Amino acid sequence: NGNAGFQQVLERLESDPVCQRLSLKSFLILPFQRITRLKLLLQNILKRTRPRSEEEVQATQAYDALEKLIKDCNENVQRMKSTEELIYLSQKIEFECKIFPLISQSRRLVKRGELTALDFNNPSPKWKVTTRPIYLHLFNDCLLLSRPKE
Repeated sequence: NGNAGFQQVLERLESDPVCQRLSLKSFLILPFQRITRLKLLLQNILKRTRPRSEEEVQATQAYDALEKLIKDCNENVQRMKSTEELIYLSQKIEFECKIFPLISQSRRLVKRGELTALDFNNPSPKWKVTTRPIYLHLFNDCLLLSRPKE
């Protein structure tokens, strides 16, 4: 998005009839779609092969290898999404002092959300309750609480 020249070239390529008006994202997704189609094809082949035949053994081995490949791809996609979330958070969160690096290969965001903090200011007969938003970021190895900049 930050490179205007790249954006212009990308728009020109995406509008080219050779690309069939498909976006770059669709071309990046195509290999994953093909892998899942191959899995369906192998399932159909396995249904039509003779039980305990050499073809069934080979098709089963191919199916198992494809299953492992799909699992690895999904894990890598999840890892990249998690890293992108950490990068986004590190850009948005401003620490008063850097205690630890937010971005780490082993760290991943498990859950995040907004909470309302209740402040009981006066211990008098008329308790005054004030609220302010705080954000909870639960990682696999730590819990981070943050608040909006005032």
